[in-house]
Amino acid sequence: MYRFLLSRQWVILTLLGLVLIPVMIKLGFWQLHRHEHKVAQNQLIASSLAARPVPVTELTAPGRNLPHHDMWRTVTATGTYDTAHEVVVRQRTAADEQSIGYYVLTPLVLGDGRGVLVNRGWISAGNDLTRFPDVPPAPKGKVTVTGRMMADETTAVSGIKDTKGLPARQIMLINSKELTPRMGRPLLGGYIEQTGPAPHGGKPELVPEPDHDSIGPHMAYAIQWWLFAAAVPVGWVVLVRRERRDRAEAAAAEAGADPDGEDAGADPAAVPASR
Repeated sequence: MYRFLLSRQWVILTLLGLVLIPVMIKLGFWQLHRHEHKVAQNQLIASSLAARPVPVTELTAPGRNLPHHDMWRTVTATGTYDTAHEVVVRQRTAADEQSIGYYVLTPLVLGDGRGVLVNRGWISAGNDLTRFPDVPPAPKGKVTVTGRMMADETTAVSGIKDTKGLPARQIMLINSKELTPRMGRPLLGGYIEQTGPAPHGGKPELVPEPDHDSIGPHMAYAIQWWLFAAAVPVGWVVLVRRERRDRAEAAAAEAGADPDGEDAGADPAAVPASR
């Protein structure tokens, strides 16, 4: 009755289903883990932003890698801007998430002579990408900056390629270790994403607070993958039953026909005589 399951077609179909089920289950758990990571990330951002501001030197030092749990902490730094070593970071998006331009990165020299990189915000790229853009001037004299503490960017984490041979004073990644030689002074690890004071005239445009409310579609994707996994055996059973029914109907029809193709159950007397 089910001998057709041993046919090459059905063996391949069954093996394919047996492979798809664990793959789909694994994909569901992968999306679940992404959901859990997003939730944990949102909680970290929210708690970091809500924490009391601390001096930047309490969280970092020259050559130090910023721990993940210190990301987005609000810090303060007092010093004077070193605009002679100011650079711009290419291919950065404005708050509208569409306009491409530069981040303005200016070292702030602290009282002890060490520096900390400050991302003062976003400016438009303009039409000539080969020259240093017109950058809104940094405040003169001693200033106190407030901002979010950020870890040094790397290609591995950010996915941004560290392109070489760029025009003067233009970079791709914000990395204190790589920028220390050109700055001529020790730089604290990581950098500050400025939130205050607000720049004169709103330029550069301050980087907006990171989104920590959205959890994304990962949980929905996980459920979808698990439903797909459950649908495979159900679909297999439906196909088997349909195949068995079709074969049974075909066999019954074949058994009901005589060798000449006439219906074996037909009444010969019912056939009209030839005139």
